[in-house]
Amino acid sequence: MRHGDKIKNLSRTKAHRDALLSNLSCQLIKHKRIVTTVAKAKALRVFVEPLITKSKENTTHQRRIVFGYLQDKEAVKELFDSVAGKVGGRPGGYTRIIKLGTRPGDAAEKAMIELVDFNEIYGKGIGEDKAAGKRTRRRGSGSTKKKAEAGVETKVENEAEVKTEAEVKTEVEVETAKVEDAASDADAEKA
Repeated sequence: MRHGDKIKNLSRTKAHRDALLSNLSCQLIKHKRIVTTVAKAKALRVFVEPLITKSKENTTHQRRIVFGYLQDKEAVKELFDSVAGKVGGRPGGYTRIIKLGTRPGDAAEKAMIELVDFNEIYGKGIGEDKAAGKRTRRRGSGSTKKKAEAGVETKVENEAEVKTEAEVKTEVEVETAKVEDAASDADAEKA
């Protein structure tokens, strides 16, 4: 039985697994995408995404925590400088895993893991830093009150727009009546 055994061991001891994930994380941060096996990519995603979240807060304390995992100064610098700027507005899901098929030698399932905001193929958001987005709370006692107030304001705005549309229709009718009167006066003069 494997009850409560959620960690992907990757057939390695803890020290070996930590070293592997640290090295893969450093390479992913430096190169923005790497090709590895599906099992390692899934384990790496769980390892590296909390580190990317920590990089959003650029403090000495967070840098030291991340350095404790990565043990690579260049990777930490890259993570806090360029990667953190790109993922500033994203609330999570910084990596994407794309399966590539099997490896010819041992038929292992290969996958490419990449940082989502650094993909040049899709072309969305290249070269721009994202600001921290509005944080939303899923539950709370004050949320229904705020929604009710927002609904009242929306209704008031919509009524103002309806009045504006009614006024526009009235103005069009008045202009049409003036044109018709002018046309009838011109017809009367000709006759």
